[in-house]
Amino acid sequence: MQGRGCSHHSSQTSEKMKPIMKAKNFKRLVNLWPPLWFAGIKATRVTDDYREIDVTLKLRWYNKNYVGVQYGGSLFSMTDPWYMVMLMTAMGKDYYVWDKTAEIDYLKPGKTHVSAKFVLTQEKIDEIKSRTAAGEKYLPEFLIDIRDENNELIARVKRILYVKLKNKTPAP
Repeated sequence: MQGRGCSHHSSQTSEKMKPIMKAKNFKRLVNLWPPLWFAGIKATRVTDDYREIDVTLKLRWYNKNYVGVQYGGSLFSMTDPWYMVMLMTAMGKDYYVWDKTAEIDYLKPGKTHVSAKFVLTQEKIDEIKSRTAAGEKYLPEFLIDIRDENNELIARVKRILYVKLKNKTPAP
């Protein structure tokens, strides 16, 4: 995986970025990425266009906290890279895309395996493109629900990304 943002350069008009790799290969590799793998976080579904990603966190002996429920840091980590990767792919090489900030609201103890769904709609992409068309930065917000096996809401995460259209002036 690359760092926390996209630094590709292009002098063309913005077009959808071709994914760095096929979704099934990305899913395999990201599931071996140490920060996710060691926490027990797993991508279970990545659509070919990277617009939808499902993630699970199984409750295991090595990711329980002191009182035997899901460790809060792992719950938070399971939401980290997804929207940035999804948005980088959807926006194309003419945009900077970075994770900026995030916060989590723990609502109930996670006593079972948990999951989260990430969906990037065309409406959200159009909104971001509209807000950044004149070169301004835009900070879109994404809410992620983390649910247990009974579909009970365990935590809600708000992630804010930084998106900005790159300068189109060719380098001298």
